[in-house]
Amino acid sequence: MNSEGIVDAKWLRERRGDAGVILVDTRPARDFHAGHLSGARHFDPFPFHHTDTSARGIAEFDAQLQWIFSALGISERETVVFYENESGMRAARGQWALEYAGHPAARMLDGGLKAAVGEKLVTNVEKFAPADFQINPRAEILATYPRMLEQLGRRDVQIFDVRSDAEYFSERVRAKHGGAIPGAYHEDWTAALAADGTVKSPDELRAQFEALGFDPANEIVPYCQGGYRAAYAYLALKIAGYAKVRNYLGSWAEWGNRDDLPREHPRRK
Repeated sequence: MNSEGIVDAKWLRERRGDAGVILVDTRPARDFHAGHLSGARHFDPFPFHHTDTSARGIAEFDAQLQWIFSALGISERETVVFYENESGMRAARGQWALEYAGHPAARMLDGGLKAAVGEKLVTNVEKFAPADFQINPRAEILATYPRMLEQLGRRDVQIFDVRSDAEYFSERVRAKHGGAIPGAYHEDWTAALAADGTVKSPDELRAQFEALGFDPANEIVPYCQGGYRAAYAYLALKIAGYAKVRNYLGSWAEWGNRDDLPREHPRRK
């Protein structure tokens, strides 16, 4: 399946060796060096938490992305494919971040290495030249805490909590405060994953999101703890045909650590 923001293993096989395709391995460094797809570059986005979505914080995030993508040798001319072991939060975060940065062809490898059957993993790291990546932020796919606060309660904006049940119900608290953003719908992000580690089909996802109560005419804003699982939900929603989706970058690591933002405390029934 080649859909919004993703490519499959067949697409990759047909383009192996194409100089216009850059592969980015988003797994931890030890996994990358133990064996990766030939020609892949390495970028684990997980250490780059960013929990300040004020205007100053977003300016710093933009500068960070410009540096990272320049160091990876990315320009706007290539198709950039992020992967990990399956369709996971690391690869999705890389895809979303590059799309947000204004790149026209940011993709995730659907199913990751599990789907890339027949691909030989290598340990040698090929050299590549850095680039002068120029960020052109797409503010329409980013949510910030001031915007979230301003739009709480609006009927045309739906907030999507994709954390685990334990986090949502404050049984596992990973910030100063437990709870959830008021009015948020909830479903664990892994519900969008098929059993084989690929993203569920567009029809399956659409039915699932409609059953949750999401209106395709509305803006949907997923969040988690640090904007990684939310990046996966962003991608799943886009695949399902939801046109207006924003990833709340700061997520609960920002919202739940502030005293000045409202919270609700869902309880299991």
